[in-house]
Amino acid sequence: MAQFFAYITYKDGVADDAALELVSAAKKLSADSVIAIVTGSGSKLDTVCNNMTASYKEVWKIDNAALAYPNAEAVRKALVNVLPAGSIVLIPHETFGIDLGPGLSIKMDSAYVSDAVDFEGMAGTTIKIIRQEFGGQVSTHVTCDTSKGAVITVRPGVFQPDESKSAGGKVVDKSGSAGDLSVSRKYLELVAAQVGDVDITKSDVLVSIGRGIEDVENIEIANQLAKAMGADVSCSRPIVDAKWLEKSRQVGTSGQTVKPKVYMAMGISGSFQHVGGIKGNPFIVAVNKNPKAPIFQVADIGIVANILEFMPVLTEKITGA
Repeated sequence: MAQFFAYITYKDGVADDAALELVSAAKKLSADSVIAIVTGSGSKLDTVCNNMTASYKEVWKIDNAALAYPNAEAVRKALVNVLPAGSIVLIPHETFGIDLGPGLSIKMDSAYVSDAVDFEGMAGTTIKIIRQEFGGQVSTHVTCDTSKGAVITVRPGVFQPDESKSAGGKVVDKSGSAGDLSVSRKYLELVAAQVGDVDITKSDVLVSIGRGIEDVENIEIANQLAKAMGADVSCSRPIVDAKWLEKSRQVGTSGQTVKPKVYMAMGISGSFQHVGGIKGNPFIVAVNKNPKAPIFQVADIGIVANILEFMPVLTEKITGA
């Protein structure tokens, strides 16, 4: 029976939301147990490992100075030396995971499937995986042979976090098995994302606009709705590319990661790059003219409508004007 592992990503000693989502993903595959594997160095690594024992029966720690900063090249070396042959590794499909996963599968001589959004189950050494193509318009059913193991990146937010925290696990130090972690990449510096006039990472309510806004002059409609709701305006990447709003207001894997209580997705298609920047399980309201827009798959409430008609009406209802 193959062993399942979940690679845990974290920042400042706090595990990303995907850490608990991977527990649910593994359960969907009827995994008897899944082992968390955490890499890094120092006290923050210890904090994450100790916290993960509530959700994982076993947490493998790899502590090495070469892992003090995220470096997929070094992590690959460590994992190849530590993981048993035939392992099935689940990794969050985010910037670091996209860098880590493909090369890891090559080093392990195992199968690789990226951006899984669901699992149809596992029979023997075969896993049936669902992916999305063409911006989420089409679902692809993939059969993965795991006889030699597999590396699977899982899209954040598609599995509900396992909040049970009843594992009562233990930390196992695998640092001594990591081997030589010398790499060609060199860490230079951490460049903090620019914060503009509004820090959307701290907003409780966001009115987020996408291509459906159609014209820069229509952004004022979103501003009026945001003012009525006590919200801030954010956006998807096309709005920044058009230079209609500043980069600091972009939500997504190439923008800001936000954790609002309410997220109003106005005219946003909902690519995984955008949804990947929404954390904390907010209440998502999506309005889009396209009834097949991927954003509806993650929305709590979906409304098929033209946002240029919908937003003024909602603003009027809120203000009573």
